[in-house]
Amino acid sequence: MHDQETVLRISQLLYDRKAENIVVLNVAHLTVLCDYMIIATGRTVSQVTSLADAVEERMADEKTDLRRSEGRREGHWVILDYGHIIIHLFHRDDRAFYDIDRLWNDGANALELPFDQTETG
Repeated sequence: MHDQETVLRISQLLYDRKAENIVVLNVAHLTVLCDYMIIATGRTVSQVTSLADAVEERMADEKTDLRRSEGRREGHWVILDYGHIIIHLFHRDDRAFYDIDRLWNDGANALELPFDQTETG
């Protein structure tokens, strides 16, 4: 599926840019908002906004239009809505506080990612 390939490429991009705790969830059976959610954490506000910039650039290269974005100015929780894919980029403290992973993870809908996040760099 094209969307699944896209979310795996975006998750790899986030990993390559040192995002932490990257989770990709297939939520098509839970909501009409989107098919996939990518959730990732940045260590600083500037890293969160830099991750958002990198995702926007990659998606533009892939001719995927951004429908809406929120939170870029503050850099604590940036939401990038591409229709079938919504990307949540959090600052560490905000991710822990909002815990949206728990809301959307049904225990069987997390995609296996093509990298090992337990590695230290």
